[in-house]
Amino acid sequence: MLWMAHGLESAPTQRFVFVEKQMGADFRIVLYAKEAKFAKAAAKAAFDEVKRLNAIFSDYEAESELSLLSANSGKGKKLSVSEDLWTVLSAAQCLSTQTDGAFDVTVGPCVRLWRIARFRKTLPAVDKIAAAKLAMGYQKLLLYPEAKKVQLKDQNMILDLGGIAKGYAADKMLEILKEKGMLSVLVDAGGDLALGDAPPNKKGWRIEIGGRKHPDLPVLELANCAVATSGDIEQFVEVDGERYSHIIDPRTGIGLTARLQVTVVAPSGMQADSLASALTVFGPEEGRLLIKKLSGVESYFVQGHAADRTLTRIKAE
Repeated sequence: MLWMAHGLESAPTQRFVFVEKQMGADFRIVLYAKEAKFAKAAAKAAFDEVKRLNAIFSDYEAESELSLLSANSGKGKKLSVSEDLWTVLSAAQCLSTQTDGAFDVTVGPCVRLWRIARFRKTLPAVDKIAAAKLAMGYQKLLLYPEAKKVQLKDQNMILDLGGIAKGYAADKMLEILKEKGMLSVLVDAGGDLALGDAPPNKKGWRIEIGGRKHPDLPVLELANCAVATSGDIEQFVEVDGERYSHIIDPRTGIGLTARLQVTVVAPSGMQADSLASALTVFGPEEGRLLIKKLSGVESYFVQGHAADRTLTRIKAE
């Protein structure tokens, strides 16, 4: 779908917005271009790239490269993987090591249990969580850099790239749009943002922290960076008065119960996406130690209910 902003028809460049359903979420491209046909062609190329990546990263599609890799867990096979999957898994393992498993793409078995829990509005059985945890652990995901091969050491392992793949997709979309000459562009990959140059005559793209309007939460003007937000505002299950997030602590196998939303500004979408997931698990105190070791990263922790939310801003040194 395509819309053109009113009142800009006579401007040197025009604002275009393109939206498609991709990776189970609304993906949106906002860009400025002189002609509609070039804008439309560039957006189509970017969306085509997401379709290609979904065939690699999806844990819903049985024939995706990721699903086929998971299906070979525990068989002692070292499998060659595509450049895209290698890049994402390598970055994921690096962050897993940095966070001692607070970020872990082997969390798939528990993710599936909690998906069912949210549907049934009941908690997963304790024995099922214990069994799922036996098939988890980033140390069981073995990477062989020279051959770019991957091995899943134990049986029943399921990889889940929900905390990193959309950020990578946003990066790749932005890359393609720039190659097509679209420099002033915003890519929204289901909430993971990759930003190009600022809109015409603006300092940057206006990004609201916290996901909802609040007088005490900042509005940033950003360009040529990435932004990702993670939290429990939309996906959770409430059982016996306790609210469990769709975000799981890989170290416990349990959905997070702290009311927290984390927004990360980072150089790339992949880094912002994965860091937002890890920092949501960590919280501001543990998260501060991680952020201080990084370069070009800024984070915003929004805690509490809507009426009494507090904001903690942490920036890399």
